[in-house]
Amino acid sequence: MLTDLPLMTYVATMSVTPGPNNLMLAASGVNFGLRRTVPMMLGITVGHAFLVGLVAALMAWAMAWLDALRPALVLGGCGYLSWLAWRQARAARPGAGTASRPLGFVGAALFQWVNPKVWVMALNMAVLFLPQERSVGTILSLMATCVLINLPCIAVWAVAGDRLRDALHAPRALRCFNLAMAALLAGTALWIVVDELF
Repeated sequence: MLTDLPLMTYVATMSVTPGPNNLMLAASGVNFGLRRTVPMMLGITVGHAFLVGLVAALMAWAMAWLDALRPALVLGGCGYLSWLAWRQARAARPGAGTASRPLGFVGAALFQWVNPKVWVMALNMAVLFLPQERSVGTILSLMATCVLINLPCIAVWAVAGDRLRDALHAPRALRCFNLAMAALLAGTALWIVVDELF
């Protein structure tokens, strides 16, 4: 496994800082609890690792087509974030309704492909931390490093959300929390679009 301290620090910093994944995990922890949020956490980690592996393996080719795909990725990712914000704003209190459920493993893994923060992270890791030969072993090692560091970092957000459940048990407090999380997700989407266009 790659044991480069700067790489591990980079993965930890990018994984634990606020972003779409962590906002969704905190909100899911509050609304559904830690146990029901675990598939989302695992999906984020596995989806992230596969994206990093693919980008590392295909770096030269990826650089050529990424510019062409960037607008579609940004719009798709921001559209999805906006939908998640709308869904979060309409979230009910914990346990109130059987139709409500957190984003699952597959949905969370697929979301990584339209999450701009994960793309930036994957490209930076491929450019800055991989040796030029990019053997299968070094790419698998990079993916393993991502899994081992990313999962505990994002778990912090899901656990924090789970711990807030008792404090947010009152319907008004939970509604305010869900609206705040929705506003942050929508604001993130808007910020990304504005940053991309201007």
